[in-house]
Amino acid sequence: MPLLDLPEPYDFELSTARYRAFGTDLANLWHDGGLHRVVGRGEVRITTAPGGVDVEPLDREIEPVVRKLLGAEFDLDEFYAFAAGEPVLAALAQELRGLRPPIAVEPFESVVTSITAQQVSLHAAFAIRNRLIEQFGIRAVHAYAFPTRGRLVRAEPEELTAIGFSGRKAEYVVGLARSDLDLAGLEALPDDEVKSALTALPGIGEWTADWFLARHLGRARAWPAGDLGLRKAVSRFYGDSSLLSIGEVRAIGERFDPFQNLAAHYLLAGLLRAT
Repeated sequence: MPLLDLPEPYDFELSTARYRAFGTDLANLWHDGGLHRVVGRGEVRITTAPGGVDVEPLDREIEPVVRKLLGAEFDLDEFYAFAAGEPVLAALAQELRGLRPPIAVEPFESVVTSITAQQVSLHAAFAIRNRLIEQFGIRAVHAYAFPTRGRLVRAEPEELTAIGFSGRKAEYVVGLARSDLDLAGLEALPDDEVKSALTALPGIGEWTADWFLARHLGRARAWPAGDLGLRKAVSRFYGDSSLLSIGEVRAIGERFDPFQNLAAHYLLAGLLRAT
């Protein structure tokens, strides 16, 4: 298979664990020891290899997508140097060395995924998301292409409630698809303007906007303080037995500047391994 080199350190198993931890993800499918993703018109299989990953097939269109998907843009060396001066992060960096948070490569998919996960467990969110993918996406070989914005423009909210969405979430997803917001264009904006543009839409609050910054744009200072999982992780590693408030978690995030995004992912992964 063609080898795609990735910046060291890189741990394939750690970095793709999200796609196995909460159930099957039909658009980022873990199958027979490899990650499958539809890129363009075909399905790509990614497996671990010395110095990077094997990607089949691999061409000039597929390479940048796979690099983004696998978090190649994160600078782990600088993060680890920073973490060395912070005892909790230093221990997590050693335990999770080579973890590169995967990035959602499509902006529409990223926002819809976050809407799906609002106020439900991740296991439930994955199940509902998969039904959306099966209903409106296109299957390649093993994996499905996530439903396009153009496809969901033509959907009615009732079609989404029939597969498990709440009425409001169904309206949010269809409303997003039908909105005038240029999601791809948000990449050119600073963090605060990205959040303002997203939160102007119905059903998209700060939590969803923060995860868009973190998991699609890969912004260094993204810190989803309102995320229950992150609150639990910060409480586990920096608090006592009680759940810290959003304000307290936001304040603690300042100590990780300018590496809040990577810190959040390492804290979440550390919590997952500890429970």
